[in-house]
Amino acid sequence: RATEAAKSIAVLSFVDMSPEKDQEYFCDGIAEEIIHTLTRIKNLKVVARSSAFAFKNKQADLREVGRILDVETILEGSIRKSGECLRITAQLIKVSDGSHIWSERYDRDLKDVFAIQDEISRAIADNLKVKVLNEPMAIVPKRHSENIEAYSLYLKGMYHWQKLTADGYRKAAEYFEQALQIDPNYALAYIGFAYVIGMGTFWGNVLPHEGWTKGNEYINKALIIDSRLAEAYSALGDLNAFYFRNWKEAEDNFQYALELNPNSSQIHIEYAIFLVLTRRYKEAVSEAEKAQQLDPLSVFTNTYVGVVYDYAGQIDKAINELRMYLSINQNFFITHFHLGRAYIAIGMIKEAIPELEIAVDLSDGASLTIATLSGCYYFIGKKDQADSLFERLKKKSETEYVPATSFYLIHRFMGEEATALDWLKKACDEHDSFLVWFRSHPFLIPEGSKYMALLKEEGLDY
Repeated sequence: RATEAAKSIAVLSFVDMSPEKDQEYFCDGIAEEIIHTLTRIKNLKVVARSSAFAFKNKQADLREVGRILDVETILEGSIRKSGECLRITAQLIKVSDGSHIWSERYDRDLKDVFAIQDEISRAIADNLKVKVLNEPMAIVPKRHSENIEAYSLYLKGMYHWQKLTADGYRKAAEYFEQALQIDPNYALAYIGFAYVIGMGTFWGNVLPHEGWTKGNEYINKALIIDSRLAEAYSALGDLNAFYFRNWKEAEDNFQYALELNPNSSQIHIEYAIFLVLTRRYKEAVSEAEKAQQLDPLSVFTNTYVGVVYDYAGQIDKAINELRMYLSINQNFFITHFHLGRAYIAIGMIKEAIPELEIAVDLSDGASLTIATLSGCYYFIGKKDQADSLFERLKKKSETEYVPATSFYLIHRFMGEEATALDWLKKACDEHDSFLVWFRSHPFLIPEGSKYMALLKEEGLDY
């Protein structure tokens, strides 16, 4: 039987060998379908697209790629189109010594792109299972869309929503809407919409009652189209955790999502966040590390692995993780924000301020970044800078939704307990999405405080 080490694979984007170099979409589509098929194979670690495709158009040594992605096998291939004919090659390579486990060449007529993708995906999955895993043949899972343009728009939407900025949400919504105009039965595009409008209650300007209610509607539309869509149940988990605060239902949602798709790094990291927010720290860290193994180069995943460490009480590890990722990618405001907040939690206010300043700039003034930076300035006695940011937040609230937790935080830093309590009560009334995050960190809501007592009265107790 295959060893444990062999049960991991990265599928690289296929290389376009056509003279016109006009088959990039098909090259990516082939690799995507193979990844989609392989993720359904039990006990096989399949690296996510975002990490595997990071090596696209780069002359990288496969052994180095394997080391970076922490896999023992790599699938690579090429496509050459001549007239209406396609020649597709694929080879499965053992990373340790560069040897070929198997290779195959397919000569086909270009009549039905998707039929060719299905055929090759099935053939590769079957070869992998039989020759590497010694398991029965694979079944190609249901395709979410038959339209390559809709699929491409969906990927663009996912890229932008994961920026977690108001502008990112706006662009993501546009891409998801375009995808649905092309393919009205594209369930994943509805889930993308649900994420945009639900998560927009955190970093965008969407009122929780509006955002989560609309998100629930989109999730239900997706489930009508595909009742076994893993991403839909993960989105339901977020809805039940952050809006309805139904911990049991959220737990069931995440577990079922992972049962349907155990190789989704996105679902693993969302479940890790749920676990750490409900103080199941050991399980949370395990889930976060699984997500990181599946998508080791993802900015979103790596940042939230650091956040999970922080909330789990492993503050030094959190800071190291966030610092390390910033050495690779300095453009994600969430990484700077959470590093700054981690510094605050251990009293390193001066170290926190530069990170928070960057977070404010990169997020185009997301409310909680402004509030946290303002609070830090108040804490160290820089009242002018603090007042300026506070006024900016109040002005912002005149034209768009600002979470009440932002004002609560500033008044906490100012030592104005009664006013802070009023804002926290308002946050409870509004179902402020940040409340679950605040409830779970002793720096934000101290145990035994009046703030914690209020949250427990409001049902945020677990």
